[in-house]
Amino acid sequence: MSDRKYRQRGYQDDGRPSKPAGPAGGRQGPDAPKPAHSGEPRGRVREPRAPNMPGFRDVVRCARCGNEFTVAQAFSLTGQCGKCGSDLHACAQCTHFDPGSRFECAQPIAARVAPKDARNTCELFEPRTTMERETRSASSGPTSAKKAFDDLFKI
Repeated sequence: MSDRKYRQRGYQDDGRPSKPAGPAGGRQGPDAPKPAHSGEPRGRVREPRAPNMPGFRDVVRCARCGNEFTVAQAFSLTGQCGKCGSDLHACAQCTHFDPGSRFECAQPIAARVAPKDARNTCELFEPRTTMERETRSASSGPTSAKKAFDDLFKI
């Protein structure tokens, strides 16, 4: 048994020669046991698998409650969140809304628009979209547990 934890070259090398495997080191011959790892893969050889990458999608969410919208709803001048009732065409929902910049807008505007969560007619408005991972499956599966169970035994 070696005093080294790993047998790879370079690990704790201090210039010592390795122990020779001779008659004193163990049995040799045709009936000698094979080493535990002979360098060949066990089982069947697999090809590299393709990564199972989920899809991504653009999402528009309400700045107040996080409710999800379509882009068409967000561009509408009269759109409101169905969950909290906040206006969608407002500075708080805009991509350019930046509380740290002048007039709280990253775009050059002449005057401050107030309040930031009320509906306005700003022509520089772009809804804030985020890229999110697709978490729902694309296929429409069974709608109930009973239907899923019945689908198992269909002929």
